[in-house]
Amino acid sequence: MGQIWLHKGTVFTGVALLPDTTVVIEDGKIRDVLSEYRVKQKGIPKDAIVYEAEGAFISPGFIDTHIHGIHGFDTSDGTVEAVLEMSKALVKYGVTGFCPTMYPQADEVFDRCIRNVVEAIPIAEGAKIYGLNLEGPFISRDKTGVLNPQYMKAVDVNLMKHYCEISEGNIAIMTVAPELKNMHDLALFCTQQGIVLSAGHSNATYENMLEGIQAGILHSTHFFNAMRRLHHRDPGVVGAIMIHPNVSAEIIGDGHHLHPSIIKLLMRVKPIHKIVLVTDALKPTEQQDGVMIANNEEVYVKDGVFHRASDGTIAGSSLTMIRGVQTLVEMGVPVDDAMRMASCNPATVISKHIETGYLLPGRKADLVVFSKDYQVRLTIVDGIVKFQS
Repeated sequence: MGQIWLHKGTVFTGVALLPDTTVVIEDGKIRDVLSEYRVKQKGIPKDAIVYEAEGAFISPGFIDTHIHGIHGFDTSDGTVEAVLEMSKALVKYGVTGFCPTMYPQADEVFDRCIRNVVEAIPIAEGAKIYGLNLEGPFISRDKTGVLNPQYMKAVDVNLMKHYCEISEGNIAIMTVAPELKNMHDLALFCTQQGIVLSAGHSNATYENMLEGIQAGILHSTHFFNAMRRLHHRDPGVVGAIMIHPNVSAEIIGDGHHLHPSIIKLLMRVKPIHKIVLVTDALKPTEQQDGVMIANNEEVYVKDGVFHRASDGTIAGSSLTMIRGVQTLVEMGVPVDDAMRMASCNPATVISKHIETGYLLPGRKADLVVFSKDYQVRLTIVDGIVKFQS
């Protein structure tokens, strides 16, 4: 296959924002990144496939490390097909990789869903699957959010070994509550397995958090949501995340889960490369028709957020990654920082930054082209066009 040239866009490489720049793709990888001066000197090969990108952004592909569902399909549907359909849908929103995320459920359902994701990994046709994100079950009943406390469990290292076995080593991230008894032993085991541990759904004190950080809990789940708040006598989970620069933080950038000023505050105290945009999107996200079901309950959308039909309680996010980038920019976040939070930062959290997340020669050609009004024009995965508008 010949080269693909994405000509004269505004390119965010993961290192710098470059105007009037061209990305050259060959054999599934980034071959070169060229200024317009270099393009005119070099010339575009006659057999190259050229996409004109003037007036558009070219970014590393978005990586959504926390997503439950989209287009009426959910990781917890219990079928391989649902995971594969999520993969196909996500490229429409600039996503080139994702971590299908599961909340606590009955044991047999939880195990089946883990096995389904593992089966889907090698045959996904859209966005790549970078392993599972387990949002529990070793989390706090004091900070359930909309998760069902019935399925939350005491820490059990043997059970964790079972999850690792049936996942065939494909657990990328796991949300845990650092304050739970025996969490230190679980954290040591998980870090040995290469699993990223994320503090969330947690009522941990600041001291609990320090112990967790020392044991390797260095990421955090949907910052400020379902976690012990900041207090002047106990900084809690929120304070620990803000105080310690080595702890990375998920943000749901929809303008509802976090006030824009909280995001600006986080950007002042946290290194920019430690802030990760996620959607935490639920099954009915971008669903076009039919009854909307999330967490096995009927929901409706109001102001971009799902609410339970039974009582109006916020049930979760309907965000997409491209809309998250747009919303962050509208809040005042520089566009290159918004793209960084959506691409290279999550790639780094799950240790994929050597192969993807950057538009640098030799890296995999996973990228998105989107217009200045945040419409996805092109999504490329491993050098293959997976979506074009």
